[in-house]
Amino acid sequence: MLAGRRIVLGVSGGIAAYKSVELCRRLVDAGAHVTPVLTESALRFVGRTTFDALASERAIVSLWEGESRIPHTELGRHTDLVIVAPATARLLGALANGLSTDALTNVLIATRAPVVVCPAMHTEMWEHPAVVANVETLRSRGVTVVDPEAGRLAGGDVGMGRLAGIESIMAAVEVTLAGSGDLAGHRVVVTAGGTREPIDAVRVIANRSSGRQGHAIAAEAQRRGAEVVLITTAESSIPSGCSVVRVETAAEMGVALDNHAASASAVVMAAAVADFRPVEVTSGKHKKSLGAPEIRLEPTPDLLASLGENKPEGQVLVGFAAETSDLIDNARGKLAAKNLDLIVANDVAAPEVGFSHPTNSVTILDTEGGVEETGLMSKAEIATRVVDRVARLLTAVR
Repeated sequence: MLAGRRIVLGVSGGIAAYKSVELCRRLVDAGAHVTPVLTESALRFVGRTTFDALASERAIVSLWEGESRIPHTELGRHTDLVIVAPATARLLGALANGLSTDALTNVLIATRAPVVVCPAMHTEMWEHPAVVANVETLRSRGVTVVDPEAGRLAGGDVGMGRLAGIESIMAAVEVTLAGSGDLAGHRVVVTAGGTREPIDAVRVIANRSSGRQGHAIAAEAQRRGAEVVLITTAESSIPSGCSVVRVETAAEMGVALDNHAASASAVVMAAAVADFRPVEVTSGKHKKSLGAPEIRLEPTPDLLASLGENKPEGQVLVGFAAETSDLIDNARGKLAAKNLDLIVANDVAAPEVGFSHPTNSVTILDTEGGVEETGLMSKAEIATRVVDRVARLLTAVR
């Protein structure tokens, strides 16, 4: 359930902050990518180094540190859930009233992801009318509140206000994430990487595709609640949480698509499928002493065209066009000829774009004549743009 999910773990300044260390460990062990955001007051109870060691990223305390110019909006946009444990009375009041007083409250106000708060405080504070009103306000806005429990409090007191148990908090996280994301309830198939067509037992015809863009799209779709099947030739950066089918040739990718595409809400063909393959494959290695072999080629099956011809009603089909000239004209032709809903085109001859690069710049075309140019950005950001378009089309179908 939590594998591959990005979670911001907020820790505010209460004695129960020591329990958030165990919560951090449990979230990471469950497969989540956890970014801790601590208030200055939290550092009076727990050490930043502890979270640096346990979490997926270093802890954030201030808006004025780190590489990001706007860490609160970056975290808010790219997380699946924000959880605050413990949530003090001050934190609840700031969130209820939209007060951005530190890094954590900035993230909470900037995000559109689901928010879970786990209050912890003395009984008198928990029962104060202002706190009660703030909690009700948060509930009315869709915030999940994990109520505190009765038990031992700071200073030897006993009563209501003790931070909920870790198991209860983990259960609330899973329930909240289960129904979240604009692709929840959808199955998405993504292909990635470049196929390799064998010449002999050692040599292949291949291309320079790294699979990074397809893997980024699979990770983004999974993050947004989809059940993802990733059909890939690439070995590195496999996103967690996806069902992975490993293939090598165009024919193997075709078999995998036959098994999975028909039941999918969307198919994103990000793979660079070889257009040709050797007619004959030499068994064993062709020795250099025998001279250069004569290699006759034949077309591989057109997997994208086949998907377009057999597309179920309501399915969204996305193709990719890697071009070196006449980018828009070639992409428009492919969009129409192969019965696609979207096509993502990029000029692989351009600098810092396409194969093997961590960045990309694409143009997304649709059947209504729309043209969206992204400009140069990371492949994760490109993935967000592509999945945004897929989600909008699926919403329109519903």
